[in-house]
Amino acid sequence: MTLVDKTRMEDAAFRMSEATAGDYFALLKPRVMSLVVFTAFVGLLAAPADINPLLALIAILAIAVGAGASGSLNMWYDADIDAVMSRTASRPVPSGRVSPGEALAFGLVLSALSVMTLGVLVNWLAAALLAFTIFFYAVIYTMWLKRWTPQNIVIGGAAGAFPPVIGWAAATGTVSLESIILFLIIFLWTPPHFWALALFKSQDYERAGVPMMPNVAGEASTRRQIFGYALALAPVGILPWCLGYASAGYGIIAAALGAGFIWYSWKVLKMPDSDRSMRPAKALFGFSLVYLFAIFAAYLADSVAERILGMGWA
Repeated sequence: MTLVDKTRMEDAAFRMSEATAGDYFALLKPRVMSLVVFTAFVGLLAAPADINPLLALIAILAIAVGAGASGSLNMWYDADIDAVMSRTASRPVPSGRVSPGEALAFGLVLSALSVMTLGVLVNWLAAALLAFTIFFYAVIYTMWLKRWTPQNIVIGGAAGAFPPVIGWAAATGTVSLESIILFLIIFLWTPPHFWALALFKSQDYERAGVPMMPNVAGEASTRRQIFGYALALAPVGILPWCLGYASAGYGIIAAALGAGFIWYSWKVLKMPDSDRSMRPAKALFGFSLVYLFAIFAAYLADSVAERILGMGWA
């Protein structure tokens, strides 16, 4: 970070910005929020319980706001490293459009609002899980793990894995093995997803001083770990069928998606060191997004079919 950039950020902390509504919306990390909302929605609808549609809508909105609050707190604390990374330099805080104080206040207010709304109007177990998720992402991951250990994504990935459990708890008031399996799918998916990104953005992380796996353990080790996680993720993806929570139709789709994840990870593992285009890593990163959306969409479709037709896809 240059002296000019640092001075601009410090000055911004002591003045009100001229931020637009769009800048505040960007603080919520809408792309991340959309994934959180979708997986929470799947957890809520797949749960074996009937929930009032209005309460279901309130629960999803509260989870979305909680996710946005986490994003705002993350951008407040990470403004210094965001400023030196090409993919994050244009975010509202490092660019100076929103002051750090405003981002902090925005995140704290939304955190309290989302947790209290979920607790008062839905149930307190779901609210407690949401509060823990916000705390885990903003404090444990952002303030500690991210700058301290190359295992930041592995441990911190738990924050992104909680939404389907929160959705499940909102519908049932409990946490079950079925919801824990949904948690595990996202938890095991997170490291290879982000390490694929880190492989072709390693210079960004190096400039920012973030100890991502490629910068600490090297690219070869990172590629091996990506493949190892892919081998672990694929069977977990079909567990709902193996344990009788989903039909054979879901099992076939999950198995195909898992095989695809392994294939793309194998291409990364065998990627020549001389290939600086990082095409296999970029392909895996893209496929990983398809994988998570598709496997949760298949699980949702299977659950809805079971509920409406009294049978799955078997």
